[in-house]
Amino acid sequence: MRREGNRSTQSETQRFQQILNELDSMIGLKQVKTLVKEIYAFVQIQQKRAQAKLATEPIVLHMIFKGNPGTGKTTVARILAKLLREMGVLSKGHLVEVERADLVGEYIGHTAQKTRDHIKKALGGIMFIDEAYSLARGGEKDFGKEAIDTMVKGLEDHKNDLIIILAGYGYEMDLFLRTNPGLPSRFPIVVNFEDYSESELMQIADTMLRKREYKLSPEAASKLRTFLRNSVTQGQRNFSNARMVRNVIEKGIRLQAVRLLDASRPSRDELMRIEPDDLVLGEGLRHEELSRDWENQRR
Repeated sequence: MRREGNRSTQSETQRFQQILNELDSMIGLKQVKTLVKEIYAFVQIQQKRAQAKLATEPIVLHMIFKGNPGTGKTTVARILAKLLREMGVLSKGHLVEVERADLVGEYIGHTAQKTRDHIKKALGGIMFIDEAYSLARGGEKDFGKEAIDTMVKGLEDHKNDLIIILAGYGYEMDLFLRTNPGLPSRFPIVVNFEDYSESELMQIADTMLRKREYKLSPEAASKLRTFLRNSVTQGQRNFSNARMVRNVIEKGIRLQAVRLLDASRPSRDELMRIEPDDLVLGEGLRHEELSRDWENQRR
């Protein structure tokens, strides 16, 4: 029996390490990685203190994620859910993603029910509310306030098996937290997701390409690097970081396919190589992103 227990413990340790490796493999995100180590240490020590019959601190892990699109907020939330399950903080470790339209109803009472339904789905895991500041954009008479009130009650009713993460642009999230004095104390962990640097974005592009067994020609790599350098330097508000890089790569792969379609016998290297003309940047890319966002909203 003891051996089975040891095998179970080893298996749990391996699963935990695999999930931790998934986080460590993400480019950048130093603050996030430090936070995860802090949470892990805190949970472990609180458990040891409880075993030693010492006073313990309540484990309150509701969080605020601040940052621009494409900085890894949703991905990190998903990894956190799995890690916290392995640590025994959450029973299921799944992620439920919602936004204003999922929570706010069309008549009195509808919003509270919709919000409670999503909280119920998230029990045992994390409820991730993207663009959470939009819940307060309509003022006192807007049903978004009802969603906030219901969410706060859900925090109290299910504090032992539910974590809520509010996410969005930094400035808007700061304004949002001021609209409800009770929110900052209920969300004690604030994580800033910084924009990626030019070098980090190139690493992300390289990782995406290698997974798909493609590569940039030297000229294409130079073109992409110059574009990323300009984008990072300009600090545009709608700059979508890794999401933008992914869109560049996916569009490039499609255009490469069109370019090679009439080639009788393309070589292995040609099938892998992305050329400068395959990369659509600037306004053309922005159109791609807007179209995708619009399609996502329709769903």
